[in-house]
Amino acid sequence: MTSSTLLSPFRLRDVTLRNRLAVAPMCQYSVTDGYVGDYHLVHLGRFALGGFGLVVVEATGVTPEGRISHGDVGLWSDDHVPGLARVVEFLHAEGAAAGIQLAHAGAKASSRRPWEGSGPVTEEDARPGEAPWPTVSASAVPAGPGWPVPHALAVEELAEVREAFAAAARRADAAGFDVVEVHAAHGYLLHQFLSPLSNVRDDAYGGSREARMRFPLEVVDAVRAAWPAGKPLLVRVSAVDGSGEGLTVEDTVAFARELRARGVDVVDVSGGGLGGGWEHPIGYGYQVPYAAAIREQADVATMAVGLVVDARQAEAIVAGGAADLVAVAREAQDDPNFAVHAARELTAAYDAYPVQAGPRLASRDRLLGRLGPWTGPDTVQTEDPRSPHPSQARGGPLDGGRRD
Repeated sequence: MTSSTLLSPFRLRDVTLRNRLAVAPMCQYSVTDGYVGDYHLVHLGRFALGGFGLVVVEATGVTPEGRISHGDVGLWSDDHVPGLARVVEFLHAEGAAAGIQLAHAGAKASSRRPWEGSGPVTEEDARPGEAPWPTVSASAVPAGPGWPVPHALAVEELAEVREAFAAAARRADAAGFDVVEVHAAHGYLLHQFLSPLSNVRDDAYGGSREARMRFPLEVVDAVRAAWPAGKPLLVRVSAVDGSGEGLTVEDTVAFARELRARGVDVVDVSGGGLGGGWEHPIGYGYQVPYAAAIREQADVATMAVGLVVDARQAEAIVAGGAADLVAVAREAQDDPNFAVHAARELTAAYDAYPVQAGPRLASRDRLLGRLGPWTGPDTVQTEDPRSPHPSQARGGPLDGGRRD
């Protein structure tokens, strides 16, 4: 058995993750009025069974108007806490830390579910009872062609948004979450303040890099003050905008330095969301260099994302010092057992599997090793009948001798 940096525990304040693999927030657009139910229990619970150290609930609206769509999870009311607490309880029972991403979509709110088409909801295409609502942003700049012009938030309105984030953080604590992540990426409200593509204000919250950072940092301060001191705080950033004329890595390094100074424990480094398309190199691990630059230059822990599809790739990221954590999203949807598969590949052991599965899979693996590779559907392969049954391979039957 070999050691693995990826599979080693990672301590953040009073929370210890069992390994460095996380499930990134993935919007499911599958709730009504913000309330999670059985779908999210199963959707998120399978990642805990799959061995991940941290499972983060999707972008969760801090206000009804801050949702991306009518199908988003919400935490603007105390009534949302019990459903999320049920999910947290299951994640904890299976050994995973529970995180939640707090978000406000800004000008990208009131959008259609992806499988219904792109763009904003309109009166013509809205589902019954799901009318569009007015949106807000840093400036009166539409999210893109065909999107409505948002209301530019007045200074006095910013306080309401700050308090909404703080109140959601308090509810996240009441639900038992271990980790909160503030969403400042992907073209949503806080990113809309950060980017010169969407922030054209001429007051204290626009213009220079420092002024554009001001409101997102105020939100982070409010959340850190509301969130228990012993629990870690993450912030998700877009290291660069989709357009080369927007945010740069240098901008994000400066932002990350301020985040660290305010008690942020990990910067979750993604990219894009404003400016349309992606005018940067793309390939396997294409955003990892951003995480590495921010980690080195801002002296803050980072989480890397972006086409991480292989256990040894993820191992190289953390062992090489590019990031402290690795998050997967679509890869986890395709393979909810990505983390236990990584443990098996990197250590040749089944210890990371739930006890209900690990010993049985290990015994099956020993049998398959004796049989050799499968050669095709027309071949029945057998072993020497004098060989021990796989359930007895370690000197005694598993599960009391049951062979199911």
